[in-house]
Amino acid sequence: MSKRTGFVFKRDGLAVTVADGLIGDGLQDYASGLFLAAPRRTGKSTFLREDLIPQCENRGWLTVYVDLWADRDKDPADLISTAIAAALTPYEKGIRKLAKSAGIEKLNFLRTLSWDFTQPQLPAGATLTQAIELLHRAAQKMIVLIIDEAQHALTSEAGVNAMFALKAARDELNQGVDRGDGGLRLVFTGSNRDKLAHLVLNKNQPFYGSSITPFPLLGKDFTKAYTAHLNSHLAQTNQFSAADIDDAFELVGRRPEMLRTIIGDVALELGEATQLGDLLRNSAAMLRAGVWAEFESAYNALTLPQRAVLQVMADRAQLNEPFAPFSDATVVAVAKVLQMLGSDVVPGTQTIQAGIDALREKELVWKSNRGAYALEDKAFADWLRQRQGL
Repeated sequence: MSKRTGFVFKRDGLAVTVADGLIGDGLQDYASGLFLAAPRRTGKSTFLREDLIPQCENRGWLTVYVDLWADRDKDPADLISTAIAAALTPYEKGIRKLAKSAGIEKLNFLRTLSWDFTQPQLPAGATLTQAIELLHRAAQKMIVLIIDEAQHALTSEAGVNAMFALKAARDELNQGVDRGDGGLRLVFTGSNRDKLAHLVLNKNQPFYGSSITPFPLLGKDFTKAYTAHLNSHLAQTNQFSAADIDDAFELVGRRPEMLRTIIGDVALELGEATQLGDLLRNSAAMLRAGVWAEFESAYNALTLPQRAVLQVMADRAQLNEPFAPFSDATVVAVAKVLQMLGSDVVPGTQTIQAGIDALREKELVWKSNRGAYALEDKAFADWLRQRQGL
């Protein structure tokens, strides 16, 4: 009996496009950094692991992957430094040789350090910038550092400092025209465009001037291939329609994991072929309704001022604009929403601050280490628009 394998959808074309952009060979130049944003569970991490990293490694580049949500109890800076330390470990012999050699001014810090390579951490006194420069020198390869859920770095001062250290390492390693080994390339992903944008929005942020690139969601080529995979396990008289699969996929925000959940539910009650489309649509609608019911419950528990603040934040998110909590425009906008909600409260900055604090406590709003705010789940904005019939 042959071994059954699960469904795998490769995005080789997208991986080639991104890799070309990292070295400036594509239509887009990502040499200074790539910032990819898309909602959670839409396939970003899978693409990084299954497509982009293999593409980079096939080109002879050294990839370092860090997921800042892998352990949310740890400071993001520690997760980044641990990943760099782990990447350095295979080069221990070469590093020790470099440390003993004369005339390498930038490696002088190594001569006074005791580095235990059995520990997944940088030695005390070694900066992240130094460690990346050392890795580059030891590996003699271009380094592609991929940080998944990069916006989480903004939740701590050390995380913000790590972002500045990465920028410094990028500037140092990428300067000059004689570097045949390519220097450092940075890829950041985020499940919330507003949060990720806080890395690039103003001159006080580490990657000021960079832009956010929307991550391409899985399209009909995915649902067509997935439909063929599913139908290969079904009788010829009982087949899924690719159009029906795609409709269900659209209902759940083109999230592969949710689509697999739908298929699992449908598999328990497979009917005649003419019923499969209805089963898919009903299951997708029920799944989305469950998510939206959670939003409804959270919203109903809010006071009117809290709802007004949340509404204004959602409006800003839809327009991809930052939320400035204490600007005159925000106070006016909150007042307008309160009036629409039938409240006679006249909001001021204290009302807005109290609303933000309550929303953060309910985990509906996120705050960066530097005081910027965004919705914790941007899908909440979509639900609010649906609720208002927009």
